[in-house]
Amino acid sequence: MYQLSYAEHLEDDSLSCRERERFAMQQALDLLETAKAEGIGTLACIEALSYLSRLWTVLLEDLANDDNGLPNVVRADLLSVGIWILKECEAIQKGTSQNVDGLINICMIIKDGLK
Repeated sequence: MYQLSYAEHLEDDSLSCRERERFAMQQALDLLETAKAEGIGTLACIEALSYLSRLWTVLLEDLANDDNGLPNVVRADLLSVGIWILKECEAIQKGTSQNVDGLINICMIIKDGLK
């Protein structure tokens, strides 16, 4: 019985982690939508890209951890997505890209996958 309670606790903890990740991704989406409306180079855009970069840096650290419970294939795919997002954020900040829509689309897909 103790093990069942512990397993249930781990499952609940996993669900609450996904919910926090979903909330953080929604926050990123809200900031990106504002950035899109206000334009590249605006304070809103800088804030959105900064938030998104920090978020994905944390997510990448977690994904790279051997204790992460996701299957290796999923982890590898998400690591690739995260690296692309960080590179795209940097390119937008440098002015070599304007692909805010691409960031929005990918973040929405990731958020929806966290259900």
